[in-house]
Amino acid sequence: MTFNPFNEKPKKMESIIMNWNMLAPKPYNKDEVDPYTRVRCILMNGTEYEAVWSKHHFNRHADNNDVRREVALIRRSEQQQQKLISALKPADENLLETTMGYEQLAVDLTAILAQRAKDKHVKEALNFALLEDFDHLYRYANLLETDMGEHAEKYVGDYTEIMPGRPTIAHHRHPYDSIKNPIDNKIADPISKCDVMIITAAEQQTMNYYMNLGAFYKNQMGRELYAEIGMVEEQHVSQYGSLIDPNASMCEDMLMHEYVECYLYYSMLNDETDKNIKQIWEMLFEQELAHLHQAVKMIRTYEKKDWSDVIPDGNFPKLISFHENKEYVRSVLGRTVTLTADREKYIDISKLSKTANFYKYQNKVNAKPKEEAGHVVIEQHIDRFGEDYRVQDKEHPVKALRSRTEDNFTIGRQA
Repeated sequence: MTFNPFNEKPKKMESIIMNWNMLAPKPYNKDEVDPYTRVRCILMNGTEYEAVWSKHHFNRHADNNDVRREVALIRRSEQQQQKLISALKPADENLLETTMGYEQLAVDLTAILAQRAKDKHVKEALNFALLEDFDHLYRYANLLETDMGEHAEKYVGDYTEIMPGRPTIAHHRHPYDSIKNPIDNKIADPISKCDVMIITAAEQQTMNYYMNLGAFYKNQMGRELYAEIGMVEEQHVSQYGSLIDPNASMCEDMLMHEYVECYLYYSMLNDETDKNIKQIWEMLFEQELAHLHQAVKMIRTYEKKDWSDVIPDGNFPKLISFHENKEYVRSVLGRTVTLTADREKYIDISKLSKTANFYKYQNKVNAKPKEEAGHVVIEQHIDRFGEDYRVQDKEHPVKALRSRTEDNFTIGRQA
């Protein structure tokens, strides 16, 4: 069944402004919520953050105050949406508990998008970062048991395995190696255009969360782990953001943002299992339709284009539905764990030149690899419990990562 949001009749912008009571919804119960409901809330919070900041960027590059006022009206509504979604997180869910949701989102959303990717370069980028977010989940899960005595499956359910991916210490690459070739919106398939924006916003949300809240962690070990993984998330945002077409005009970019938001809310609405939150997705989808049609008016008025000039087929792609991706993650892990990045391409570490920027950067940030936070957190867990923390359905697909009593900090980093 197809759905084209451009064919819908939207509400008027002034009618969707929310009052304070509407911005204070009932939060989910952290002990009862389905893990994917938490994931959906994180995804849409990040989507709205991106929506708000892309319009601030628009505001700073527009010289017509009528344009800026129209952008401000949509932006204010999206600020309200973000505040509402953020309030769905309960006050008793702490920083590390929420982090389990962030990394589960990174793993399963990336795997879902990678499996449907039609553009070879987009698929490569998704698969590459997938193994890194998968490893982050493992490092944080070990910190969770060490510091809180909690098991990560309480938060991720049985949807996502927890075991080493490409070790976090191997993620630190020279900034030049995060820049990839962008898609061209004029010829790119609809899924690629949507997905590079979706994943950039999601990873940006994670980067911002760790960047702003990591320093509030209760001990030095945790602070150092958040700092390290936060730096990797910055690399991921650089990588994914570089895939977005840089030649789109500001109005084209805004129209694409609104279309993606409509698509995501419609996906969340159809995927949600929590009745209370499902109603919220429905309301926000209706609001987003108003934003989309306002963007259509703007591109017609100020750039003399129609929506079909930017999105030729307005029908939504197949909706996003969260589900376990264990076998896919295992297959990517088994095939590509030793890859690193070298400018626009991905290359096996064994084939990388010894003079490559990767090694120069690694020798700076990881001069003493045994002191790297991602490694230390596993070693501390092993010292305390006798082995690392994992949730595996079967044997790890990579022989070098099967040991439960020793953390491997060379694979993917040394030839």
